[in-house]
Amino acid sequence: MASWVSSIHVAWVGAIMLLLLMSAMQTHAQLTPTFYDKSCPAALKTIRKAVRTAIAKERRMAASLIRLHFHDCFVQGCDASVLLDDAPSINSEKNAFQNFRSVRGFEVVDSIKAAVEKVCPGVVSCADILAVASRDASEYVNGPTWTVKLGRRDSTTASKDLAEADLPIAFNDLDAQISSFANQGLSVRDMVALSGAHTIGQAQCATFRGRVYNDTNIDAGFARMRRRGCPVSDGNGNLAPLDLVTPNSFDNNYFKNLIKKKGLLHSDQVLFNGGSTDDIVTSYSKNKAAFYSDFASAMLKMGDIKPLTGSSGQIRKICSIVN
Repeated sequence: MASWVSSIHVAWVGAIMLLLLMSAMQTHAQLTPTFYDKSCPAALKTIRKAVRTAIAKERRMAASLIRLHFHDCFVQGCDASVLLDDAPSINSEKNAFQNFRSVRGFEVVDSIKAAVEKVCPGVVSCADILAVASRDASEYVNGPTWTVKLGRRDSTTASKDLAEADLPIAFNDLDAQISSFANQGLSVRDMVALSGAHTIGQAQCATFRGRVYNDTNIDAGFARMRRRGCPVSDGNGNLAPLDLVTPNSFDNNYFKNLIKKKGLLHSDQVLFNGGSTDDIVTSYSKNKAAFYSDFASAMLKMGDIKPLTGSSGQIRKICSIVN
């Protein structure tokens, strides 16, 4: 009797493990570049056209779209939770201090979604739109390109608290930066490569005031220049380019700036400040191809963070609200 019960138990455990393994394999299999080939063959070219139109109107939008994907994936996975507005059951991630009046491009995502809905209603997720748009944005401003894996679905929840806990901040020291990325399964090299997205875009005075007035590892002339547009106690929203040399083109000047102590954010300059990441920064400053390759790999890796697939989540009709 005991032997019979034991055999059933072993078989039951084995069956459960097999189901779990099959489920895991299915999840990974569902993220594939060909996901929409039959269900919406026009999806990628529709997204690409809308992205290029938006960046042609405003060059800064390239950085904004890349940042949106990043801020999405770091909070409960790549599920478009960052796009959800406040609702009775939702405290929007847009209200997190790292995002408030800072993360932008929502209207562009809405226009992309509307264009895609016209050709394939209810098929393409907002999460996948963010992933594809970030790649297309990088490519349009002469940055790296990569083949995006697709098949993510959209969340029905968002978390302001999780956003404030998990998103990096501009005042982080190196250990905090490394830890923030490690919590998402990203390596130190991934972190440095992804930080290189700051080769484009702009930052608000409130995020770099402490750096230009208080940090000592900063070029004196650079600090003086940035103080002119960032008063001690006013102008929080005043903008400055993250890369002072080529602020609208994706390249490796960001890393060259760090070596010259001209990183705009404290969290930028800590990457080259006598620490463990100095060698990676030096390598990228000398070898743009290596940076591009590592950036593309890191973006793919980031895009794999806890996606909703299969029957999980939904395909939102409007990206800012749950169906």
